[in-house]
Amino acid sequence: MQNQQMGQQNQQPIFQQPPHVITTKDFSYINDMLAWNLLAMKKAHHAAEHCQDQQIKNKLEACGQMHQRHYSKLLAHLEEKQANNSITQ
Repeated sequence: MQNQQMGQQNQQPIFQQPPHVITTKDFSYINDMLAWNLLAMKKAHHAAEHCQDQQIKNKLEACGQMHQRHYSKLLAHLEEKQANNSITQ
């Protein structure tokens, strides 16, 4: 019983909205995600250029486009966050 109460006291609060700051750790992770998506996009495009089978080539291009969309969404989110922070400061 006492362990259960201690566990409830040590829980962190649940945020309804994300905080208005990006920590150094968050920024590093987002930077890694951007790099991973960019690299995956380039690799898929390169593989598609050298592929003989049209079906596989189409799938590789679709894969590259998916990673490009993810990269663009992450970048747009960061730009939106930066614009909102400059307005509120």
